[in-house]
Amino acid sequence: MKFSGSNVLVTGASRGIGEQIAKTLASFGLKVWINYRSGAQAAEAIKEEIEKAGGKAAIIKADVTNEEEFTNAIKTIVDADGELSYLVNNAGITKDKLALRMSVNDFTDVINANLTSTFIGCKEALKVMGKKRFGSVVNISSIVGEMGNPGQTNYAASKGGVNAMTKSFAKEAASRSIRYNAVTPGFIQTDMTDELKEEVKAEYEKNIPLSRFGKPSEIADAVAFLLSDHSSYITGEILKVNGGLYV
Repeated sequence: MKFSGSNVLVTGASRGIGEQIAKTLASFGLKVWINYRSGAQAAEAIKEEIEKAGGKAAIIKADVTNEEEFTNAIKTIVDADGELSYLVNNAGITKDKLALRMSVNDFTDVINANLTSTFIGCKEALKVMGKKRFGSVVNISSIVGEMGNPGQTNYAASKGGVNAMTKSFAKEAASRSIRYNAVTPGFIQTDMTDELKEEVKAEYEKNIPLSRFGKPSEIADAVAFLLSDHSSYITGEILKVNGGLYV
């Protein structure tokens, strides 16, 4: 896959889907900045794995819900590399509860972690990338932001907001040749889904036309495509990677 840019920042890259995205992008020759908030050892292990495979990586700690920390992290990258070519807004949390039991804090915590952090990243990327009139941003959303889900009112609102916001940024940034797209994963094999009981997994799989959970690598490949030169005429799109669960 071809990339005209040289580096990428992946938020929340110390585990799960973010980890795989970082490894995949490094395999295509990009220098990957691995962002983490609390998983220092995991981030270091990913960096070492990438470097052993011949790739380039660096670690940057920042709470991306904090505007000053996120902005300073991007400044650090630009100071070190002279640019920021690509950004993947992946960091996020869940606090699942039925709406009647969900506190306002439960709601706003998820909005801040998933939606506000993505807004900060998109905004700061536009500032930096706009100077060179080049760049691509991919926001990791969720199938829940498209179809809703009981017990995830806060999460659905945050990811639905990411989808709408991605389209708005795409329209604002197009004149500067900067692209914004989003990926909405369905059920993906991660530490979180590994904790589900086998009978629960089997029940979920019955509703997925491809009859299985997705792999983190399948999300990472979709992200790589949307960042790459091969998608140079694609912006404002919400790419479903869900095995046909929601079409």
